[in-house]
Amino acid sequence: MGMKGVVLAGGTGSRLFPLTKITNKHLLPVYDKPMIYYPIQTLVDAGIEDILIVTGGRNAGDFLRLLANGKEFGLTHLDYTYQEGEGGIAEALGLAHHFGNGNRLCVILGDNIIEGSIRAAVEDFRKQPSGAKILLKQVQDAERFGVADIAGGKILGIEEKPKKPKSDLAVTGIYLYDETVFDKVQRLKRSDRGEMEITDVNNAYIAEGTMTFAHLDGWWTDAGTFESLLRANNLVADTREHRGE
Repeated sequence: MGMKGVVLAGGTGSRLFPLTKITNKHLLPVYDKPMIYYPIQTLVDAGIEDILIVTGGRNAGDFLRLLANGKEFGLTHLDYTYQEGEGGIAEALGLAHHFGNGNRLCVILGDNIIEGSIRAAVEDFRKQPSGAKILLKQVQDAERFGVADIAGGKILGIEEKPKKPKSDLAVTGIYLYDETVFDKVQRLKRSDRGEMEITDVNNAYIAEGTMTFAHLDGWWTDAGTFESLLRANNLVADTREHRGE
């Protein structure tokens, strides 16, 4: 069964204004590389080389200028598609339907930066008969994220940005889906924010009983706020120093 990768890099990055006034958030620097390089490298390191970049906003052409066909990652080809407006992560994922073409997908948010590898989780998911797999990470500030409720080794549900989190396990922005994901996206209702929430997609798999999970090794951060962008820069810099790079 083929596995394709999707990097979601749309959105206006309004929380990072004025850094994002004339560029896309995912092109901002994280230490010595543009942010988008990290999720692409994560996919490539996991053995996924058929990759779609979903972008949007006024500076979408810059991705093509920066990445071209992905030669810096050892790729011969990259796909691109454009998300109009601010419809949320699940809507952006819907744009990958044609690209997915019946294959399984590894979806990664363009501002998610990790220290470790997801190869083991991807290999496990390849063996899974159907359904989905998400990667969880223990965090201090769970109320910022989707939070997994787990009991007896099973995932019972995910709450989006809960006031009182049921655990300290955040759902990271790395999702593995079978081809039924697009049916689930089509059935979504828009949330109070007017967006189609990825948490609702994940909960649809949980309701079906086909969602599995793994714990992410090493550090993980998003980079959508000034604090988390700074943290991402520092984490990458420290890691490089330790490796003597």
